Amino acid sequence: EVGNATKNFTVENGALKIWPQRDATGKFFNRTIDTDGRYYQTYGYFEIEAKLPKGKGTWPAFWLFNHIGARRPEIDIMEAYAGGPAPWGVIGADGVAHPTMYAVTIWKDASVQAGFSKIATPDLSAAFHKYALKWEPNKQTFYFDGKEVYSVNVTMSDPMYIMLDLWFGSASGTPDNSTPTGKTNSYEVNYVRAWKFK
Repeated sequence: EVGNATKNFTVENGALKIWPQRDATGKFFNRTIDTDGRYYQTYGYFEIEAKLPKGKGTWPAFWLFNHIGARRPEIDIMEAYAGGPAPWGVIGADGVAHPTMYAVTIWKDASVQAGFSKIATPDLSAAFHKYALKWEPNKQTFYFDGKEVYSVNVTMSDPMYIMLDLWFGSASGTPDNSTPTGKTNSYEVNYVRAWKFK
């Protein structure tokens, strides 16, 4: 649904907001914003400061990716599944699933996983947090609010582009009438930063 015309994202006060919205057919649809064709980088430090949406089915992510011939290198810096079983998410006092964990995953290729970790957190929809990756030639180190949470020795040398998206499904389940729609339940990103090593 890349070309879905239903309005479910904006840039407001310098922040990107993507929110769950039903289209004219009543369907929740995936929204992806990326730098494919515009910006690629190999190695460096990549960080976003973001507040995640709540609700069953929500699946926000921040990742690096490329499609090089048949190869699909991918580094998932943050994927959250509020609607998944605890500890992925917990039902709050509002009766809505709140994200309380996220995952990082390293894919050397589409089916070749080189690392995976689940990071337990406070409610990620309640406040802004920083999600980051230090990508070196032979090592990747992941950070949450500036604190190292996972690292793995792995060699990946392809340039990659940046992706921010709000998709639905996977471990988060199928969104339904309990999933809050509209801008007040945004995947809200204050900034995306990419540094190169000197």
